[in-house]
Amino acid sequence: MRILVIGSGGREHALLWKLSQSSEVDKLYCAPGNGGIGELAEVVDVGSEDVEALAEFAENQDIDLAVVGPEAALAKGIVDVFEKRGLRIFGPRKAAAKLESSKSFAKNLMKKYKIPTAQFAVFDDAQAARAYVRQLGVPIVIKADGLCAGKGTIVAHTLSEALGAVDLLMEDKIFKQAGERIIIEERLIGEEVSIIVGTDGVTALPLAASQDHKRLLDGDKGPNTGGMGAYAPAPVVDDVLSKQVMEEVILPTIHGMTNEGLALKGVLYAGLMLTSDGPKVLEYNVRFGDPEIQAILPLLKSDLVPLLDDAVEGRLSLTQCAWEKASCACVVLASGGYPGEFAIGKEIRGLERLKDKPDLWAFHAGTKKDRGRFLSWGGRVLNIVGRGATLEEAFKRAYEAIGEIGFDGMQYRKDIGHRALKRPVGAK
Repeated sequence: MRILVIGSGGREHALLWKLSQSSEVDKLYCAPGNGGIGELAEVVDVGSEDVEALAEFAENQDIDLAVVGPEAALAKGIVDVFEKRGLRIFGPRKAAAKLESSKSFAKNLMKKYKIPTAQFAVFDDAQAARAYVRQLGVPIVIKADGLCAGKGTIVAHTLSEALGAVDLLMEDKIFKQAGERIIIEERLIGEEVSIIVGTDGVTALPLAASQDHKRLLDGDKGPNTGGMGAYAPAPVVDDVLSKQVMEEVILPTIHGMTNEGLALKGVLYAGLMLTSDGPKVLEYNVRFGDPEIQAILPLLKSDLVPLLDDAVEGRLSLTQCAWEKASCACVVLASGGYPGEFAIGKEIRGLERLKDKPDLWAFHAGTKKDRGRFLSWGGRVLNIVGRGATLEEAFKRAYEAIGEIGFDGMQYRKDIGHRALKRPVGAK
């Protein structure tokens, strides 16, 4: 098979790493790729949102399967464009991608199909939104309706913070059109977990449960980011909880979408809060999580190609996954200043020391290769992933590797996995 992966981050590098191990793969392409991806695939200089050019390339190169990484391409309708040309592609059509690209659509779907979530209201008018904030009280959560690269959620602990968040989104338009409509909801208390499944619109095939860290700084402080690290499997998710989530969240969502005439093919990612009243949905994504998938794929013993292929062809009920009896930890190395303004072009030192080390991977995100050197070229630069028999061993391997490398301004969290590592053995 000739496979095209669309995207340029650590998620896409991890997908290509796993796909490269398949006996079914003859050739891998990635558009637009990054510095590290060039070692696994032929990099194509086409942006991930240039959907017509990507379809043209896929047609000209006889691509057997395209795999979409980033949400923005799905929201632009890349799957619809490919399918019109008779091209096979893993991911939801534009109408189904609304499950991620419009939080108000997602919340209303949850309400209609009785999928547990926070109390909420949707607003297009700033004055009405402020009145609701005063009515509901704090702490409170304010979310931009559209795509904001994982940064569109503001948790406000005071009334002034909440009113300021409404102004930032609706008046100052810090996320442009994405914040013209907002969702205001009660703040849920508990532990967050990510449940990711492959789906063909009927069947759900679960991957290992994971937990990520959105906040920039240790102790879950600082601004929201696209994700500073993740680990899998999440010890908090046992068989009983997995069954409950599948019955109360995952399958009702998939069947609800199909019932709405919006069959969801590809990935369903449910970000959940484990509250005292049970798991409740915080948000949906319709693509592999980043950095969650970087921690999940090294645990997958099975070939990834059949999972992707069977989801596209509607035969996922025949697919099974085998998993390593191990744990995986991913720590993100980011540029100084991220998630705000940051400099690029900083030389990355020491990557050669990590090559061929067992149970250790450096998945590139924002990098560029220039005359044999790797340079920082984005906000999140590298994903250092360690695997071990235990979570402690996995994190030890990842953090020891981080000590071998560096670049000017490099920042990362020192406490990824702190919840799981503090959890007594056997405790929920």
